[in-house]
Amino acid sequence: MSVHELKRPLIADITEWQVNVPRALEQLRHWAQVSPLQPALRHKRHGQWLVWRWIDVLRDVERLADGLRQHGFTEVSRLALSGAFEPDLLQLALAAQHIGGEVLTLPDNLEPEELHKALWRSRPTHAFVHGRQTQQLWINHSQSLLDFTELLGPSDPPQRLNRWAQGDQLWSEESTQWQSGLTVLLEQWLSRGHSLAFPESPGSASRDRREVAPSGLLLSTEGLQRLAAEIESRLAPQGTWRRRLCDWAIAHPERGLRRLIKNLVRRRLGFHNLHFIWQATRSPDAQPKATWLAEFKQDIA
Repeated sequence: MSVHELKRPLIADITEWQVNVPRALEQLRHWAQVSPLQPALRHKRHGQWLVWRWIDVLRDVERLADGLRQHGFTEVSRLALSGAFEPDLLQLALAAQHIGGEVLTLPDNLEPEELHKALWRSRPTHAFVHGRQTQQLWINHSQSLLDFTELLGPSDPPQRLNRWAQGDQLWSEESTQWQSGLTVLLEQWLSRGHSLAFPESPGSASRDRREVAPSGLLLSTEGLQRLAAEIESRLAPQGTWRRRLCDWAIAHPERGLRRLIKNLVRRRLGFHNLHFIWQATRSPDAQPKATWLAEFKQDIA
């Protein structure tokens, strides 16, 4: 597949889109060495959970780097990524950094005129885009797109996951609309060495999250607000006796019936293993209003 090459502008402020995790490859090699067969990435596809072990991720990143080189990607190239966060996108970002090229993430909800301006500013030499409608928009702007399967070449498919192993599970249900999201995901995932899971689609995120029962959430400010609204919608309406019972339990859950009720509600929400939420801002206006989120330790950027 040919890749449409565009000259970079002499001066362009693209800091907001840049992805830079300096020790990413070093950390990936570390986990592939010390925990080669442990799950690194999980993604639900066509109703089935698939798993990539640490050694699988390292091998795929190296194969993708070779594929990118064959498509003319060098240390002076620029790869634009757009779409939902999932294993293919993460591994391509790592492969581009492995070569030494630049990685950008552009929002996947841009209108045609906004996309035209973003592409004019960023001038990607290569691009990988999720979603048929978004792909067509990029093609309409004369941007050829990379094919992941072609880049990866012959390889073993990811393994099907029949049961969840015990251990820490990170969770993300975001896309490149989260401006610094890919940097956050790579930093948190590679520094902690925990498995990182993704839903099949935005529509199935709530159900898939309950199946995973994550120990940590990696969410943008907007994602945190959406989750708070989702929790509110799943609880009994305000003013009912069931809601008063839930609020009573969360207020003082130290013992007895209150603790039991709290744990039952947490399990229903898929939070029975949750220990922390990565929070993108200190702004009081951005804090989640849901009491069921406020109790968790929040790592603040």
